[in-house]
Amino acid sequence: MTKYRATLIPGDGTGPELAEAAKRCVAALGVDITWDVVEAGTAAIEKYNTPLPENVIESVAKNKIALKGPITTPVGTGFRSVNVELRKRLDLYACLRPCKSYKGVRSKYKDIDLVIVRENTEDLYAGIEFQKGTKDVKVLLELLEALSKKKIRPDSAISIKPISVEGSRRIVKFAFDYAVKNNRKKVTAVHKANIMKFTDGLFLEVAREVAKAYEGRVAFEDRIVDNMCMQLVQKPEDYDVLVLPNLYGDILSDLCAGLIGGLGVAPGGNIGDNAALFEPTHGSAPKYAGLNKVNPVAIILSCVMMLRYMGEDKNADRLEAAVAKVIAEGKSVTYDLKEDRKDPSAVGTSQMADAIIEKIKAGK
Repeated sequence: MTKYRATLIPGDGTGPELAEAAKRCVAALGVDITWDVVEAGTAAIEKYNTPLPENVIESVAKNKIALKGPITTPVGTGFRSVNVELRKRLDLYACLRPCKSYKGVRSKYKDIDLVIVRENTEDLYAGIEFQKGTKDVKVLLELLEALSKKKIRPDSAISIKPISVEGSRRIVKFAFDYAVKNNRKKVTAVHKANIMKFTDGLFLEVAREVAKAYEGRVAFEDRIVDNMCMQLVQKPEDYDVLVLPNLYGDILSDLCAGLIGGLGVAPGGNIGDNAALFEPTHGSAPKYAGLNKVNPVAIILSCVMMLRYMGEDKNADRLEAAVAKVIAEGKSVTYDLKEDRKDPSAVGTSQMADAIIEKIKAGK
């Protein structure tokens, strides 16, 4: 039996109880993983005076594989996103978010099977921002007005949107390679090149160039992002793998999660050339922390992704099948997976994990 060592970042809010549920499900498969547990987020600030201690980066870089619970990101104030910083520091440039329908999950759609491939390091999420009223933003505004010959309001804040040839090439290549490996038929590049001709225009130009190497194996097309949103709502069955710059990828991954019933069943992976970190795509829901109430499916399906990344395909299939059976039966599921969210028969996080573990053992 292969032995693995992986980093576990429990997170904060409901993160620790979700991480524990996921860890127990993986253990039930018999996969031999030694977990290197490290703290990040609000749980780490008091102890380390930072939401992202250096030992977290070191652990993931060393182990190459990590599982992370959700981490709180304050809106508008406080520290910048730990999630974004992890991706940047470890160069986890590809955000992979499969959106797949499971029988028993309430949704207006059926048989959805889409994959979002989002660039993780560039675009407006690069963190190059200038605050309104500062000396730096005043200098920048004067420079931009001189270069662009366009007037910018003096009370503006500024964010910079870098899109590079290399960043675009490697994310599009990742999408095509994923499509080939997983027998996917088509890759769609999503952009706003009709308006942002130099940034999104560059992304589209590179995507078309990369696509030529896959002709005859994977079909290629492109869509303008606003039209893509409409297309996904009207006829999602026409699409397969979507590759997008950072901001659009973030937005459309939530749209696609809505097609399958919500973020509670939406896993995610952040993958680079040297490491990969898997996590649920929902938030930390701090108001439910410690209540044993929240749905563990997204983080458990993130473990399915992690196992496939590790080459443990059979165990990944076993875990996914167990999750699907529990959801389809609808008995031992959390309140959000019940037909009526007030159904008193809803179980807690830990109890749903127990039910999944029972299905794993029954399927041996």
